[in-house]
Amino acid sequence: MFEMQVERSPQAIAVIFENTQLTYEQLNQHANQLAHMLRALGVGPNILVGICLERSLEMIVGLLGILKAGGAYVPLDPAYPLERLAFIFSDTQTPVLLTQENLINKLPPHEAQVVCLDSNWQNNTHNNKQNPINQTTADDLIYVIYTSGSTGHPKGVMIPHAGICNQLYWKQETFGLTQADKVLLNISFSFDPSVWQIFWPLCFGGQLIIARPGGYQDTAYLVKVITEHQITIFALVPSMLRVLLQQKGIENCQSLRHIICGGEALPVELIERFFAKLNLDNVLHNCYGPTEASIDTTFWTCQRGTNYAFAPIGRPITNVQIYILNENLQSVPVGESGELYIGGIGLARGYMNRPELTTEKFIFDPFSSEVKARLYKTGDLVRYLNDGNIQFLGRIDHQVKVRGFRIELEEIETILNQHPAIHQTVVIARENFPGDQRLVAYLVPHQQIPTNDELRRFLKQKLPDYMIPSSFVILEFLPLTPNGKIDRDSLPAPNQIRQAIPATKVAAQDDLELRLTEIWEKVLGIQPIGMNDNYFDLGGYSLLAVHLFTEIEKTLGQNLPLSILYQAPTIKQLADIIRQSTILASWSSLVAIQPSGTKPPLFLIHAVFGDVLSYKDLARHLGFEQPVYGLQAQGLDGKQAPYTRIEDMASHYLKEVQTLQPNGPYLLGGHSFGGVVAFEMAQQLHKQGQKVGLLTLFHSSAPAHIKQLSFSKEILTHLQTFFQTGLAYLHDKNLDKWLLNKFIGISYKFHLFFGLPFPRIYRNRYIREVNIQALKKYVPSIYPGQMTFMQIEEQVEKMETPSSKHITQLGWANLVAGELDVHYIPGTHDSILKEPNVQILSAKLKTCLEKSLTKYDEMG
Repeated sequence: MFEMQVERSPQAIAVIFENTQLTYEQLNQHANQLAHMLRALGVGPNILVGICLERSLEMIVGLLGILKAGGAYVPLDPAYPLERLAFIFSDTQTPVLLTQENLINKLPPHEAQVVCLDSNWQNNTHNNKQNPINQTTADDLIYVIYTSGSTGHPKGVMIPHAGICNQLYWKQETFGLTQADKVLLNISFSFDPSVWQIFWPLCFGGQLIIARPGGYQDTAYLVKVITEHQITIFALVPSMLRVLLQQKGIENCQSLRHIICGGEALPVELIERFFAKLNLDNVLHNCYGPTEASIDTTFWTCQRGTNYAFAPIGRPITNVQIYILNENLQSVPVGESGELYIGGIGLARGYMNRPELTTEKFIFDPFSSEVKARLYKTGDLVRYLNDGNIQFLGRIDHQVKVRGFRIELEEIETILNQHPAIHQTVVIARENFPGDQRLVAYLVPHQQIPTNDELRRFLKQKLPDYMIPSSFVILEFLPLTPNGKIDRDSLPAPNQIRQAIPATKVAAQDDLELRLTEIWEKVLGIQPIGMNDNYFDLGGYSLLAVHLFTEIEKTLGQNLPLSILYQAPTIKQLADIIRQSTILASWSSLVAIQPSGTKPPLFLIHAVFGDVLSYKDLARHLGFEQPVYGLQAQGLDGKQAPYTRIEDMASHYLKEVQTLQPNGPYLLGGHSFGGVVAFEMAQQLHKQGQKVGLLTLFHSSAPAHIKQLSFSKEILTHLQTFFQTGLAYLHDKNLDKWLLNKFIGISYKFHLFFGLPFPRIYRNRYIREVNIQALKKYVPSIYPGQMTFMQIEEQVEKMETPSSKHITQLGWANLVAGELDVHYIPGTHDSILKEPNVQILSAKLKTCLEKSLTKYDEMG
């Protein structure tokens, strides 16, 4: 199907990831090269190939290459615990593994032959870019995806091509994707909805837009991607839809043609909220389907003003049969509840190496004349409504869906019972807020009571994060029903009373900390909470943070961004930031990112937007012995004017640095714009007679002086060109953005003049414009010392003359008199400080820091 689309639109853009893209022809050729290589390694029909990759173009090339070779892919999420990955390796015995170099050492031991897709593997394919001869039939496997299992281990669901082809053709006939459509891939490829997100656009001529790693949890990022790329097709679970509708700017997402919702019950009040926010009819669809039935099996298009409490799951899709049966496999009347059974073309082959479970769940079809026909026993309780739609009522067992993740509670219970301090346990899902289900574990210990932190550390070694309970409740015994079974309905609400706070834990010191504590305990359902307890260690997650910050805004009047939790994950740190936001005298450019450690501090200068949050992961990977401080731009508080010259910024930052470290050697660094400021700081330190131990720039371009026009001449130039070229000039030259930026600048100065805080939403944008103008005016002189430069290796490989110092070092070779030490790092300009690329950057930076300190120790 994909190759047919390549013939129809070879030069159309097929896939986009951040700043890179591939046409259909390019994607097909890359996949063909990989397919021929995999064929040479013995991959063919029903041969399993593991694929462990971060989100990237290589991931799409890898999936297509496996299928073109005839094999079936087994997705391995790099974020999974080693034990879970080890089980999948052992269960599948995949002979080949596709991955990337920085993940190799993070994988458990295995016997697979490794192919790194970020290395130069194409040389082994003899440049064969032709389509390999197709050997695949509809009954061959396309993938094996692992879902939660009741035995303490996940189970692999084996899906053939036939069901996926049926799924894609049904979606195309129903929703009519065109070459103008753009589909956002925001779901991990370890979950089956990703299958249609990837292959539907690629088989019918649309564009596939890949969200950045972790982007599916960031609603601000999702709104930004939808509006900037004009996304038309998108999928998410109801709990995420609820949060997304609260995001500023969601009303601008008018490009959306179809939103596929599923994985959880969809409340009608949430549907009405969607219509109120976006006013888009026939766009939101409620879909239902287990992994065992090739993604979606029923769907219902959401409507306004219905009498339902929850959206129906609708009617079956093409070539799928639905039966609602009682215990005797007899159909139940309309309105009566029964178990949902699924038949038809989309059923899985069964479970990997689990013949007994396969026989239990995939039964003989009593309603079909075909000998091999089967039904899948879903375990879902449903009923027919009078209008012919199906209503989901719940489960007949203990499987749950939490934030769209399918979870067998028995798997968590089995793992918890392996802890030496636990005698008995039961896990349930509770809903504290509408649409926000959380896992709660009830525990009966032996004698010693384990701490929450101990239990979380134990579970993180064996389970993915979405399966770790948010709360742990210690009980003397589990309540029982009269027939001796655990009475789950009698389990107490998790207003969890923790063990007494140890003496090392700090209690609230003032009214602000006390009120924050009350909010945290209310939202997290845990008490008591100490001032230094980490939000994420207490079971907090991004969706719950929305409720937390809503309560903070209601109670304290503080409108804080969710991202602040990564900078300040404790009550004490959050209280400090709230105090800083209201007291001008406490605001400083110097930010303690990681102040502990005995080594000389490393000072990292902000990038063009002015903040230093992007350095958090880098500081963590450098280790707790390495103190790290950031220099943020003056003006971020909205109460001070930002500096307009690089020289003034550098001078101000040095004054703050020297309050902490009066004398050198100094360790300086910066990403992008921050590298230029660090360069000027090193120049000024040299003029002061101070020593610079390390000056390191992370993919930062040397400035080129540009003559600036006055504001009046800029206006005149724009107007002359506008009258000559017409309205197109507004878009082509971003004149609308230029005017907005000028207005923001004037508004900022107005606020400062009258002593008013400038709105947070525009601060970073204004600082960015000021910094860009400062960069254009900056004329650097030659630095007499040495410099370390971190260059993106991918850009070097694309250059025709990679040996050119001026090009590969982005102009710095002519500005450094001493040695210019170049290191190559993976990623893009925007991703080198993010996982997993930041791990490579931190390792190289750590080596450079050690060398510089050794050098100065030897010099005394």
